[in-house]
Amino acid sequence: MLQLSIVIPLLNEEESLPELVEWIERVMNEHSFSHEIILIDDGSTDNSWGVIESLKEKYTSLKAIKFLRNYGKAAALQVGFTEAQGQVVITMDADLQDNPEEIPELYRMIIEEKYDLISGWKKVRHDPLFSKRLPSKLYNWTVKKISGIKLHDMNCGLKAYRLQVVKSIEVYGDMHRYIPVLAMWAGFKRIGEKVVKHQERKYGTSKFGLERFIRGPLDLLSVTFITRFGRRPMHFFGIWGTLMFIIGGGVSLYLLIEKVYKSWNNIPTRDVTDQPLFYLALLAIVLGVQLFLAGFLAELVSRNAYDRNKYLIEKKI
Repeated sequence: MLQLSIVIPLLNEEESLPELVEWIERVMNEHSFSHEIILIDDGSTDNSWGVIESLKEKYTSLKAIKFLRNYGKAAALQVGFTEAQGQVVITMDADLQDNPEEIPELYRMIIEEKYDLISGWKKVRHDPLFSKRLPSKLYNWTVKKISGIKLHDMNCGLKAYRLQVVKSIEVYGDMHRYIPVLAMWAGFKRIGEKVVKHQERKYGTSKFGLERFIRGPLDLLSVTFITRFGRRPMHFFGIWGTLMFIIGGGVSLYLLIEKVYKSWNNIPTRDVTDQPLFYLALLAIVLGVQLFLAGFLAELVSRNAYDRNKYLIEKKI
């Protein structure tokens, strides 16, 4: 079995690829690692694939897959995870900002210290302050509070995984930002981090624009819901639906009792339908019914999912 699989998603990185692959090979040879390098070309429009083809002639450990169009980093990682066969899987970016010299220590931490996942921590970053570093700090703080995972740099591209981890999770959309969260909710609790050296960008520009500030929070909500309630959606929708229904029903009952009491005692009173509170109560009842029905439909969908009875088994004797 191979010791290492190095999965590298890329988009328009023709200038950095020769240097990156040569650097990785040098580190692998220095430490006598059996390895494979898996390059996933995410629909590059430059000559990245031509460079990869020339590198393949030189390095037998190199594997490569080219997408017909740009699908995104998460799709590239998922395909790379499917192909990976190494005992430890390393992910890194292709822009030379991740240092291959970190790989031996990441491998050691997975094998010897028995971690399931190690995330790199770019403690010193060579990125713009306002467009990269400050949003990253806010993002990491938010994810840490919601998920409970104590990582300083959740989105660092340089990570190491035990093979079973990448074979047990599914990455799609923009979920590559939340792989530690997906791993934790799949049952892999030993998640750590390592301070890694962050290189200044040598070629090209960042492939992530301002849209990540919108997609990031939305994906965080998605991954939080999926990991906690993906197999039991009624526990989410049903609780909120019941609560809304009880509140609406309780307010409506109060208004009705008040109306009857005042009428019985000849106390002047407004019609129930003239009171704004009645319409708020009616809205709560309608929302409660809709949420409950949404949970019921989600349960039906969940029960027909192909992986509804898929459970990860750690040991069997």
